[in-house]
Amino acid sequence: MTEKAYSLPELGWRHFFQQQLTLEELETTTPVRVFGINRHLIDGVGEAGRQQFALPHAWLQYSVQELPTVGDWVLIDQEGQPLRLLERTSLFKRMASGHEVRVQLMAANVDTLFIVSSCNQEFSLSRLERYLALALDAGVEPVVVLTKADLVEDVEGFCAQARTLRPGLMIEAVNAKETKVIDVLRPWCTTGQTVALVGSSGVGKSTLVNALSSAAVQDVGATRDKDAKGRHTTTARSLHLLPGGGLLLDSPGMRELQLSDCEEGVASLFEEIEAVARNCRFNDCQHLGEAGCAVAAAAERDELDPRRLTNYLKLKAEQKRADETMVEKRRKDKNFGKMCKRVMSAKKKERE
Repeated sequence: MTEKAYSLPELGWRHFFQQQLTLEELETTTPVRVFGINRHLIDGVGEAGRQQFALPHAWLQYSVQELPTVGDWVLIDQEGQPLRLLERTSLFKRMASGHEVRVQLMAANVDTLFIVSSCNQEFSLSRLERYLALALDAGVEPVVVLTKADLVEDVEGFCAQARTLRPGLMIEAVNAKETKVIDVLRPWCTTGQTVALVGSSGVGKSTLVNALSSAAVQDVGATRDKDAKGRHTTTARSLHLLPGGGLLLDSPGMRELQLSDCEEGVASLFEEIEAVARNCRFNDCQHLGEAGCAVAAAAERDELDPRRLTNYLKLKAEQKRADETMVEKRRKDKNFGKMCKRVMSAKKKERE
């Protein structure tokens, strides 16, 4: 099934991906960008237009990070079957919500992350820091987009707070319902550039997607007056080609973003605390009252922002728990695999 032909550069193709192909693959395969995933079915777009294909059965045995996610590039053979996944320029992932211990892929090959918050009770510096750590860890440029700027008098107050999170951080305050929002955000939405949107439910991500796409591609829900929170109107990650160039990736609202394997991003975001921590007596200092803790000493002298220090320690502890949980899961999976092999070996001997 095809609709319209696109050039690979329009879809985000660049030399980084081209150099991964062998001479034979250049002649016999076609690169396709993943625009959506529905269980084991992939919605892709390539030079021949849109097409859908199923994941090969053998791929279902791969680890989560070896499987395609929205934004990935997949090589397709002449029969339209996927052959392999190309290496990524960036990858967003998180710990899945709920009791199941697993990593969830969010998006791949993103150039810019629009971190969307609103100028109301939903605004939270600590929540913004979670998304900033995610972007910095992936090597992606973060841009904070403050929506509903038309509903408050002191927009600059929200912008000033956001600027304290990181030197040089780009902040844009917009009314997502106005057409000029396109001009404000256009510098990051040029041809071939991929932008992802993240933020809590009800902050206006779907309205932004519709404005930038010049079409109603996402449903828009109302926001509750009592807490400024909204209902999930986007139920799956999807990639959209923008009429003025660029690609936009929307994702379901996430009230709780549990970071996975994001130590470098946290360290980069809180570099003023990390600089102090290098003076701690012990390399494995947790900054929780240990002897010789330089961070605790600096906090007592009011040299560190209390809110940032609290959030830093919270994110560090969350990383530690996630690492320990994943190690334990791998241990259990390994033991289960050994048990299955023993059972299969015993049954084989019985048959013999």
